[in-house]
Amino acid sequence: MAVDVGRVQQCINLVYLEFYRITGVPLKDTFFSSLDEYAPKIIKLYRSRSGAFGEDLKSLLDKLDQKTTNVVLHRKTTALQGLPVFMRENTNSLFKSCLDTDVEDSNLRGTQMGILSVIEDDGATADTVNGNVRCFSVIIEEHIVVDDLPDLPTALALLFGLIYALNLKYPDELKYTFETLQKVFMHLDTNLSARVLSFRNKMLRM
Repeated sequence: MAVDVGRVQQCINLVYLEFYRITGVPLKDTFFSSLDEYAPKIIKLYRSRSGAFGEDLKSLLDKLDQKTTNVVLHRKTTALQGLPVFMRENTNSLFKSCLDTDVEDSNLRGTQMGILSVIEDDGATADTVNGNVRCFSVIIEEHIVVDDLPDLPTALALLFGLIYALNLKYPDELKYTFETLQKVFMHLDTNLSARVLSFRNKMLRM
């Protein structure tokens, strides 16, 4: 199925404009500038502490180490995917995946807000290390609200923007992950919780 690039870009631009109207902060420039700066430090922090987080963080780093193309993008993606793990929250409630032949309501059920990776069905499982990601979608209240997005950082930035545009509350099980995006990446508040402050300080020392 062909992607309507113009429609997707229009959705992206509308979210960016509404976020700026609400906060006075440019979502795209601020988010990606912070990600450019922080991703290498975050990956170093993950590597230094991976043993304290069981297999989840180690698995993300192993997948990153297997990448041979688009390494910078994969590094940024891994930095974001690891946030819920490092915050000891449920990463599976934020990041989901399915095959492009299996995008059904069952994949969305119970998801208050999250990112869906749609994997090309070429005999692989719904696992981004074994298959090629065709696109990313933003889920809110069990519905795909924006789809055909090119990468996970863009999808997560849009999800964050939509939270503001729709005046949504962060899910309790992901409150520290979204606080990190709000206060560390977007610089929208300086009053950090102890957990997020600890993460920021450790990351900046890398």
